Amino acid sequence: MKTLKPPRLRKGDLIGLVSPASTPSTREKVDKGVHYLEGLGYRVKIGRHVMAHYGYCAGTDEERAADLNDMLRDPTVKAVFALRGGYGTPRILDLLDYRVALRDPKILVGYSDITGLQLAFLRKAGLVTFSGPMVAVEMWDHIDPFTEENFWRVITSASRVGSLQNPTDEPLVAHHKGRASGILVGGNFSLLASLMGTPYLPSLRKAILVLEDVDEAPHRVDRMFAQLRHSGVLKNVAGLVLGKFTDCVPSDPSKPHLTIEQVLQEAVSVVGCPVLTNLQYGHIAKKLTIPFGVRGTLDARTGSLTVSEGAVR
Repeated sequence: MKTLKPPRLRKGDLIGLVSPASTPSTREKVDKGVHYLEGLGYRVKIGRHVMAHYGYCAGTDEERAADLNDMLRDPTVKAVFALRGGYGTPRILDLLDYRVALRDPKILVGYSDITGLQLAFLRKAGLVTFSGPMVAVEMWDHIDPFTEENFWRVITSASRVGSLQNPTDEPLVAHHKGRASGILVGGNFSLLASLMGTPYLPSLRKAILVLEDVDEAPHRVDRMFAQLRHSGVLKNVAGLVLGKFTDCVPSDPSKPHLTIEQVLQEAVSVVGCPVLTNLQYGHIAKKLTIPFGVRGTLDARTGSLTVSEGAVR
C-alpha cells in the first residue's frame, strides 16, 4: 500500500473544524475548543453546518459532505479536525473528493465514527490520518495532559514517532509471543466492520489491526470478531492490537451472557499472530493518538508497539 503523508502542522496554520457525523451538544463546546486552538497559536475556520441538525446527524449528508470537501479543497487549510463523532460518516463516503487529498494532503483528526472517513481516505488516497482527540470532546475542557502531549507531538514533528507507550499504571499485555511489522490500520471496530465488503475499506492483509469500541453489548463485539474470522481477516493480519472497549456491557445483565473480557479473551485465543491488549486508546480521556497508514512493529516478546517512521513530513 502506497501511503501519502500530510505536511506537519506549524504554529499559525489554519485548522478547519467540521461535524461529519453528529452535532456537538452545545455551541459552548465549539467556542471553547476554538479558544483552546487559538491559544496555542493556530488559526481556525469553522464549517458552515457544524451545528446543523438532521435527526442524529449534523445536517443532511450533502451539507456535511460539503463542509468536509470545502476544507479539503481550501489550500489555506492545513488540517481538518472533527468536532465530535456520533453517527453519520458512512452515509457520506460516496460524496467526498478523494482526489484532492492526492494533490493537497491534509492532517485529518478524529476517532469513533470518524474512523469511517479515515479508512476511506486510506483506501482511496493512501492518506495517513490521525485517530486522536476531538475539539468538542476532549479539547474544549481541560484536555488530559497525556492525551495532549501525545497528540501534538505526532502531528507537529516529522521525526520518527517511536514507541506508543501506555501510562505506567496501564501496562500493555502480550499474547502469542512473536514480532510483526506492517501498516497500522483500524479504529472503531463497529465502523470497520460496517465497511467490510465496500470499496472504502483498505486492505488488512499483513496489516497491524488496531481496534477499540464503546457502548456495544458483548454479543455484538463477539459477532464482529466472528465476521473478521469468517472473512479471513484474522488469518491474514500481521498483528492485532486491542485498545479499550468502554462501557461494553450486556444490555440485560439478568439474562445469560458473556462479559466483554470473556469475548476479547476468546477472540485473542483463536488468532495465530502476535497480539497486544490494553492499549491506552479509544473512548477514554487519557489516550494515545494513533497514526493510521504508517508502518509499525508489534513485539509481543517485549510488550511494545512502535511506529518506525514519522507520520507527517
